[in-house]
Amino acid sequence: MAYFNDVPKIKFEGYQSTNPFAFKYYDAEEKVGGKSMKEHLKFSVAYWHTLTGDGGDPFGAGTALRPWDHLSGMDQAKARVEAAFELFEKLDVPYFCFHDVDVAPEGSSLKETNDNLDVIVAMIKDYMKTSRTKLLWNTANMFTHPRFTHGAATANDANVYAYSAAKVKKGLEVGKELGAENYVFWGGREGYETLLNTDLKLELDNLAKFYHMALDYAKEIGFDAQFLIEPKPKEPTTHQYDFDVATATAFLHQYGLEQDFKFNIEANHATLAGHTFEHELRVARTSGMLGSVDANQGDTLLGWDTDEFPTDLYSTTLAMYEILKNGGLGRGGLNFDAKVRRGSFAPNDLFHAHIAGMDAFAIGLKVANKLIEDNFFETIVNNRYDTFKSAIGEKITAGNTNFKELEQHALQLDTIEVKSGQVEKIKAQLNQYLLRVNEL
Repeated sequence: MAYFNDVPKIKFEGYQSTNPFAFKYYDAEEKVGGKSMKEHLKFSVAYWHTLTGDGGDPFGAGTALRPWDHLSGMDQAKARVEAAFELFEKLDVPYFCFHDVDVAPEGSSLKETNDNLDVIVAMIKDYMKTSRTKLLWNTANMFTHPRFTHGAATANDANVYAYSAAKVKKGLEVGKELGAENYVFWGGREGYETLLNTDLKLELDNLAKFYHMALDYAKEIGFDAQFLIEPKPKEPTTHQYDFDVATATAFLHQYGLEQDFKFNIEANHATLAGHTFEHELRVARTSGMLGSVDANQGDTLLGWDTDEFPTDLYSTTLAMYEILKNGGLGRGGLNFDAKVRRGSFAPNDLFHAHIAGMDAFAIGLKVANKLIEDNFFETIVNNRYDTFKSAIGEKITAGNTNFKELEQHALQLDTIEVKSGQVEKIKAQLNQYLLRVNEL
């Protein structure tokens, strides 16, 4: 059965095209920096927003109109798989991602839930045999059901902890079965509402033990996926333990996990943490821990996770700069953890949204590559820190000086010339690169 009859296979037509079902900038075969766009931009569809989401929000019921709405239970789950692979093929995306309960309904018991999952996973595996779309990552939803009210791996109840372990055990088995490149841990309720009733050290210790057990089981079954932590500062908890990359990096080092985990960076989560998207990417990159990206954007006027499709060209450009400087994302990709707006409820809106996001990152790729070819930021930074390349500055960076020598150097200084950072000039020049994208 076809679910998107009105939508053709999406092709590249160039920036002058007015066809809403065409890429204007994403040309999969175009070479940028010696690699094709499809090699640079390993796009992924988020199953939960695109196939399962109904457009509801805390203030109103779902508005989405989907061709599978008349079905329920396992019949609906099977229809979504059929629709998913039709959408993947028409967008020609290489990857998709899902939580366990996105693809199969939860049963009345853990066994029934696993049985449901087995049926749908077998169906997905059959579709993958004839599709170029692979599984970027999967994960376990341990935040929606009431049993996870007080957390999962940081729960105050050992029974919930055990149930959570069983969910992740199954998730690792599913990941291996479907050949997932990565496995993600997003601790939506791994945090606290208040410290008044929280044993913070016990919860962090238990979380670390949980991760170690997950690593052990993955090795036991031969699942060699990259493990990823997805930082988020809050929502639904008041404070989430993997607040941002810096916080989560400290946690991983404290518990001896830094060699086994990287980060899945989400743009909107960076916003909620008071950071820019490129800040979180830079911190992860400079630590050698940038693994994958959830490509979306937030609304800076709103204080929650709006998960909009990425259309901010400054953000996509600076994100792609960090990714290119990282040498790419390795086994990671660009997952559209993004949902159409509540008012964009038609099935075709799903395609318009993904086209917009893919074009935005294609522009970001081309501009970022040109910035790197021109050594634009590198020249600015090198000039700004030039005093560290010789004399006393070189000694500082080499660790070959001390306070006494630095004091003697300071005493001999008549004046210190402070140079302008020229931020406005830099932004104006960056604008010029973006405005010339059609020439690249």
